[in-house]
Amino acid sequence: MNSRKKTILLIVDVILFGLFVFGDQFSKYCAVQELKNKEPFVIADGIFELHYLENNGAAFGLLQGQKPFFIFIAAVILAVIIYVILKTPYQRIFIKLNITLVLIASGAVGNLIDRIRYDYVVDFLYFSLINFPIFNVADIYVTVASAYLIFLLLFVYKETDLDFLTFRAKKFRDVR
Repeated sequence: MNSRKKTILLIVDVILFGLFVFGDQFSKYCAVQELKNKEPFVIADGIFELHYLENNGAAFGLLQGQKPFFIFIAAVILAVIIYVILKTPYQRIFIKLNITLVLIASGAVGNLIDRIRYDYVVDFLYFSLINFPIFNVADIYVTVASAYLIFLLLFVYKETDLDFLTFRAKKFRDVR
């Protein structure tokens, strides 16, 4: 029964991943259609606006034009997330971890799709009140989920809860 539940959880992960990536890509599509080559759309004057930007870099415009590097990093992050999700036992305590990892993967893939298709990431959310860098929905996924992952690792899971992720050299010693 545990194997069946694990399979169901993986199917739910894939569906959530698809929905999150679709939400990100749809929001960017709408931004391109409604905001590109236009004045910013003010939601709350002096506080928040929709402001179209084609970002060739990472957060805060760092590492401009480093597409191969971003693709490599996204691939590594996705590989690690897939490994952890597949290794995670089906237990109620790990559902939060699963959803958090799916959100991070969704954000990474959402921005990766833009980088591959356009050589830039579509950003459009801007808090003018604090002059925060323009960002997008995928950035929200990654930021919020990463902060929550840190919270989970520091305050929810004990070291023994995550033993399923450790590499055990003993297994190889026993084989000899």
